[in-house]
Amino acid sequence: MAVVAAGALALAGCTSDSGSEDNDTAAEGGGEEDMSEDTGDAGDGSEDSGDMGGEEADTARADLGDITTNDDSVSFSSGAEEYNAYNGDTAATNSTYNAVVNNQLQSGFWYWGTDGTIYPNEWFGSYERTSEDPLTVEYTISDDAVWSDGTPITSNDFLLSWASTNPESMGGAEELGFDPVSTWSTYATDGLETEVGSKEFTVVYPEPYPDWEIAVVPPLPAHVAAEQGGLEPDELAQAILDGDAETVSQVSEFWNTGWLFPNYQVEDEALVPSSGPYTLEGAAWESGNQLALVPNENFFGPAPATGNLVFKFAAPETHVQALQNGDINVIEPQATVDTRQQLEGMGDMVAVEDNQQMTWEHLDFNFAESSVFSDENGGLAAREAFAMCVPRQNIIDNLIAPIAEDAQVLNARERFPFQEDYQELVDAAYDGRYDEVDIEGASAKLEEAGLDNPEVRIGYSAPNQRRTEQVAQIKSSCDEAGFNIVDAGNPDFFEAGGTLESGDWEVALFAWAGSGQIASGEPIYSTGGSQNFGGFSNEEVDAAWDTLASSVDPEVHMEQLKIIEKALWDDLYGIPLFTHPGIVGYDSTLENVRPTSVQTGVSWNADQWVRAN
Repeated sequence: MAVVAAGALALAGCTSDSGSEDNDTAAEGGGEEDMSEDTGDAGDGSEDSGDMGGEEADTARADLGDITTNDDSVSFSSGAEEYNAYNGDTAATNSTYNAVVNNQLQSGFWYWGTDGTIYPNEWFGSYERTSEDPLTVEYTISDDAVWSDGTPITSNDFLLSWASTNPESMGGAEELGFDPVSTWSTYATDGLETEVGSKEFTVVYPEPYPDWEIAVVPPLPAHVAAEQGGLEPDELAQAILDGDAETVSQVSEFWNTGWLFPNYQVEDEALVPSSGPYTLEGAAWESGNQLALVPNENFFGPAPATGNLVFKFAAPETHVQALQNGDINVIEPQATVDTRQQLEGMGDMVAVEDNQQMTWEHLDFNFAESSVFSDENGGLAAREAFAMCVPRQNIIDNLIAPIAEDAQVLNARERFPFQEDYQELVDAAYDGRYDEVDIEGASAKLEEAGLDNPEVRIGYSAPNQRRTEQVAQIKSSCDEAGFNIVDAGNPDFFEAGGTLESGDWEVALFAWAGSGQIASGEPIYSTGGSQNFGGFSNEEVDAAWDTLASSVDPEVHMEQLKIIEKALWDDLYGIPLFTHPGIVGYDSTLENVRPTSVQTGVSWNADQWVRAN
């Protein structure tokens, strides 16, 4: 199914006291935002297995056998934000609240299992890595694969996917005008080897690319874009193959804006055919309330189990009560002690499940000249002083451990404590110097930095009770060391051009959420990276990312991650805090509701949700 910027990490910021962690925009990058975490070798595959993931396991979609879709309804809410785009790959629409719907409307070659493992959608087609040098992957689309309007899914659709990620030029020609989040064309620089309307295509990567397996994401319907741009479908495909930028640019305006719903309604259903189990064609959209998807009668994959999948547009703080009232059937609230107690207090009517999240909380420094932490001002000594006084263990003990007994302070950025090689990475990169609060040491470092009671604004997306409490604990500790900590949480933190992007903060508090990509952290930590909001720059880190991102060898990945993590600690890019605990509550009569650690959230397999007979 479709995902949030498969090549980028997603910003995870709660928008309410009890809200979902992943309601905000997903920024673009070389991996995936909201986290650039790697599950190991999941993305590398193996040549003799066709590079289509591993054996079916508990983390994969369940095999439900032959399904007869019922006429029941099941509901879910990702928050109050309303679905507004069938194209979720633009800078303005790449968000989880669009992705949860589009996941059910758009399908492709692969999906993430609950632990970040990559599995194939064999009903969609197949792919095989046929060469390592150069890295070459051959794709075959199922003969049965069609859009809900009956148009075959072909290489034409994937040609548009590739062209749309090439927003500036094609073959050195004029600008194309696309406004994408994904960056596939920056790795597959030569485009696709295919013929117009073919069910087969080949992608050659001039340089090894570790995340190649997730680079080819569910496509949008090229025949619709072509027609809206005044072209025949095959004419657009041929123009892409020919590098005819002038012709290709005719569809960019529609690609950017024609699949958006500013009025929160589908005004022309012919523009939004489905390749997934559900469709917008005939869906019931009550703006401000809910969107009820209906089954795609021409779907070529496993039929959905439930006839109406309803997405409620409800504020996160209402979700627990709505679940109890039966107004929403599945919720994924922020895991707090109060939330857990409320859910468990509902008794047998509600099932409650915990899970580990590939989403992690962190504090990032601002390196702009105006910041006290910049090299022009307090520099490394000021950053060290702050790191010494942040009470990371107290934050865990007070806010996280009551929910997740095994919670621990996070000391890496590219691995998690529940992954096998986490400790190996930490041992090579971090010596434990900031494990315990050192007020005297912090004060001495502030004096060394030449700073007297510097004001430090900690910015985050508010309201968010857990982050407000984190800032309060940091203030209590760091003010004692000589800082003046200011709670600068505000609702515009993640907005386009808002606080995070403008740099109106000294420290940013938020989370990255991802799904196991290998090279996704590069734009977060590299000089000039699109997700490097604080302006950090380190030549050693840049060089190590270049090496990592151009290799498919897991040993090289770990070798370079050790260099990267050590440099990020030594130069103090920021301070990792903890991985997010996850909690899901749902109507106990439902089957196949399965929490996941990846960014797709609990609704990743919503087409399989069904009430027990």
